[in-house]
Amino acid sequence: MTRITIIGAGVIGSAIAYELSLIKGLNITLIDEKKPASGSTGSALGVLMGIISHKTKGRGWKLRQLSLERYKTLIPELEGLTGKKIPVNRQGILMLRFRDEPLERWETLQQFRHDHGYPLEIWEQNELLKRCPQVQNDRVVGAIYSPQDRQIHPTVLTESLVLAASQNGVNCQFGVKVQNITPTNLDASNSGQSYQIKTLYQTLETDWLIICAGLGSTFLINELQPMIKIKPVLGQALQIKLNHTLGDASFQPVITGDDVHIVPLNEQEYWIGATVEFPDEMGEVLPKAYLLETVKKQAFSFCPDLKQGKIINTWSGKRPRPDGEFAPIIKEVPNYSHILLATGHYRNGILLAPATALTIRDKVMENYTN
Repeated sequence: MTRITIIGAGVIGSAIAYELSLIKGLNITLIDEKKPASGSTGSALGVLMGIISHKTKGRGWKLRQLSLERYKTLIPELEGLTGKKIPVNRQGILMLRFRDEPLERWETLQQFRHDHGYPLEIWEQNELLKRCPQVQNDRVVGAIYSPQDRQIHPTVLTESLVLAASQNGVNCQFGVKVQNITPTNLDASNSGQSYQIKTLYQTLETDWLIICAGLGSTFLINELQPMIKIKPVLGQALQIKLNHTLGDASFQPVITGDDVHIVPLNEQEYWIGATVEFPDEMGEVLPKAYLLETVKKQAFSFCPDLKQGKIINTWSGKRPRPDGEFAPIIKEVPNYSHILLATGHYRNGILLAPATALTIRDKVMENYTN
């Protein structure tokens, strides 16, 4: 059997493990030094801005489109396998449109999406106030509504991927830190045909190595082939509990504006986030309270009724942002056969996880079947 080892059990690694587990004849191991979704995945809001994004060509749109289509089947598939309900907001994403913002750009995007079978609605202010009366802001003159974009609970999604992969035979090892990776069976071209992965407890032999360790990917791969640099970008978010529902209880889309998201969790609770905080000259990034306060005030200015709520949770997490190349990094490692990178998704890990997993699956299968 072909042996495959995946390092990193965030949403990316877990999605890859699941997609590969559907293929017969593979012996798959999923490793993480912590429990699943402990890194950037666990701090994400899970807002899937695919159709409403301005990506219309190239890899950026292709990955989004592939993910959105796979999510349609993936969620019921996982729920059927695991018996675990995955919270998904299917009421779309509403992006606020502000005064002095050109409408032509949105009209062009609307036509492009329509031509490709994706509805995108442009609302004037009266339609916005009728559908979402909780939005009360003098700067807002309308909105763009994307009914097919989604929001998914990142941690529950990842746990479900891991559970389903495990049920399909994936060997999941958590609390296991990789110490080093050594190529073995080198041929004349110096390409590794197999690898030893040393942990504190054992040495694993593998034919394929897939690295999806987020910020930890730099250390793991650069020991073999210096080729990437991933920097941390910190995001903070908070959770608010009200004693009532904002606006119409039967219509609760994600509301976003000026890069601030208001995410309904249930009838009375909402996530608000997230900040974007870059590292200092020493590479360190620590949460800045005033930036979270700014995000909170921004959300309150969009939906003033949020002020009546109580903050019941705050959290932060570091997102892996590639330095010197576009996110995400999905590619083979030069000079080392059968090592693949799937990392550096920055703020789009939940959105692009299915497409990344399918891309990696295809790269493995291309070699596996030849």
